Amino acid sequence: MRDNIERWLIHESLSFDEISNSENNFHIIAKHAGQFGIPIEVFEPKAQPGVLVIGAKIAMKNNQIARYQGFNEYEKEKFEKKVSDFCYSIQAVNKIITEDGKQKIGVYVVLDEKTDVNQQTFFEAIKRVSEMHEKTSRFLMKTF
Repeated sequence: MRDNIERWLIHESLSFDEISNSENNFHIIAKHAGQFGIPIEVFEPKAQPGVLVIGAKIAMKNNQIARYQGFNEYEKEKFEKKVSDFCYSIQAVNKIITEDGKQKIGVYVVLDEKTDVNQQTFFEAIKRVSEMHEKTSRFLMKTF
């Protein structure tokens, strides 16, 4: 699967880097993908061989991070539910993570059928992730 992904990215003239991640069989970041030119992550989790995950991370702004870190557990749960509900409404799998000292919201598309993993569905998924990234970013600015 990794070879196909790399070949497809090269074919579309998208630059990418390989990331070392012990949780994944492979982990690639396409640097400027989708209509918004954002970094898109593509990986196959070791725990789920044959499943392709395509996603992007939205970094929260410094003032948003400070506000989030000041929340008590109830407020954090309420915020996370609000984000999850929004992501569900745009058909995104989401995860709130801390990376490089910043709070980020990851939005993902999962291709889990072998027949789903082809060049066309791969680039359709990149387009969807790019749109979900933009919508989630706007949602954060408006509501938080």
